[in-house]
Amino acid sequence: MKTNEILLGGCLCGAIRYQIDGAPFDADYCHCRQCQLSSGAVMMVWMDFKHQQVNWLKGNVTEFASSEKIRRGFCQQCGCSVSYRHMDHPDYLTLSIATLDNPNLVTPNYHIFTDNQVTWLALEDKCSRYPQARL
Repeated sequence: MKTNEILLGGCLCGAIRYQIDGAPFDADYCHCRQCQLSSGAVMMVWMDFKHQQVNWLKGNVTEFASSEKIRRGFCQQCGCSVSYRHMDHPDYLTLSIATLDNPNLVTPNYHIFTDNQVTWLALEDKCSRYPQARL
């Protein structure tokens, strides 16, 4: 993705819309149990931005504290998983790649929490893999 591109996205029902100026500074596949349970999927695919890159065009995410330091944002109307925030990193916002209007514009760079990856899922990409968090 070109760093000067504008990304657009939102939730399933359209109640939440956002615009992002520039490319994410990172992107990953997460196989942790919290991502699995919060999304109902076997993994989530995330992209990371600085807060100032993200402009909320419509609606607001509702946040759930899934642990002491994690806030997971979702649409109150359709339940779509939209965002992730770690309280230790207040300048950053993580958004679901799947919520982009064109999710092909962002490619993940690595996998985390692969100790929780379901055994029947075979992924043959060349991304780095971490059994737990990437430190």
